Amino acid sequence: MSIDPAKTAVVLIEYQNDFTSEGGALHGAVEGVMEKTGMLANTERVVEAARSAGATIMHAPIMFAKGYKRDQRAPLRHPQRRRRRECIRQGHVGRCDHRRTRPQDGDIVIEGKRGLDTFASTNLDFILRSKGISTIVLGGFLTNCCVESTMRSGYENGYEVITLSDCVAATSEEEHANALKYDYPMFSKPMTSEELIAELG
Repeated sequence: MSIDPAKTAVVLIEYQNDFTSEGGALHGAVEGVMEKTGMLANTERVVEAARSAGATIMHAPIMFAKGYKRDQRAPLRHPQRRRRRECIRQGHVGRCDHRRTRPQDGDIVIEGKRGLDTFASTNLDFILRSKGISTIVLGGFLTNCCVESTMRSGYENGYEVITLSDCVAATSEEEHANALKYDYPMFSKPMTSEELIAELG
């Protein structure tokens, strides 16, 4: 696969302190898989290489305004999902971008993410098309949730999708491994960070 950096965007999904940092509200749930994959260090290397090669770096945090309520016809039954909605609020320090992956000059922050799929409630598709981007590279949280949902929509919208197998994490090794083995290859080209960096060359 040949990657043209000028037509490539690295989309970092929910690299936020609630997930990435010790003491974050959701950190304990993903810490084990994060440590196993080394995702933060791997992501740093990917971002550095992608910036140097001329690719676009995008950040897709999820944020809920105070008082925001999702459709009650589809309640968040899982306790961690409820906790996620409650802790990720606009103006709450726990949601600040992790210091090692925070946006820099020239990066794009995608606003309006309220659910699993980064495409669903944002202008991500518009921005990608306006910049002539045809390949998206995905990393972030959770392997089998927001990253997978964004992967599927990217595929449906006609993008070449690359998923970074060592730049994602889930709440269990089983869920993480299952998504990588069965779901990612159907809708994307899974790669390691090292493989992507070599392609960006």
